[in-house]
Amino acid sequence: MDKLRRVLSGQEENEELGLTAQVLDASSLSYSTRVKWFVICFAGGILCSILGSALLFLPNGIKLFAVFYTLGNIAALSSTCFLMGPLKQLKRMFEPTRLIATIVMLLCLVLTLCAVFWWHKKGLAIIFCIMQFLMGPSVHDGELFPSCFSLH
Repeated sequence: MDKLRRVLSGQEENEELGLTAQVLDASSLSYSTRVKWFVICFAGGILCSILGSALLFLPNGIKLFAVFYTLGNIAALSSTCFLMGPLKQLKRMFEPTRLIATIVMLLCLVLTLCAVFWWHKKGLAIIFCIMQFLMGPSVHDGELFPSCFSLH
């Protein structure tokens, strides 16, 4: 939209604008688009987690539970990329107050699937899912367990 305004008002584009700035300018999303995709991704994550929890009570439902619960957590974590951008989110996730919680969360995402599909340890998969649940808020705001996961 800004490009169109500049062209229509007779202002020429700045030729000195770097390639990175041009790419970022061309790929930026509007605020309303970012909010819509945040809501879609976050709601999809919650839906996957609820679906996984419901599937837990089926025969051999532990595998479906682990997959859907893990996908739900990944979608919920990814949803905030739309609000603040992926680089800013990664920087915030790896801040000193969130570092340990982030590492534990990411390990639990992988270990949940390993416990179900390779090690065939259902109880261990449930423990990793509980750890995912406990680490989620710490990764997002760093305030759930501030004294336990701070590197200061």
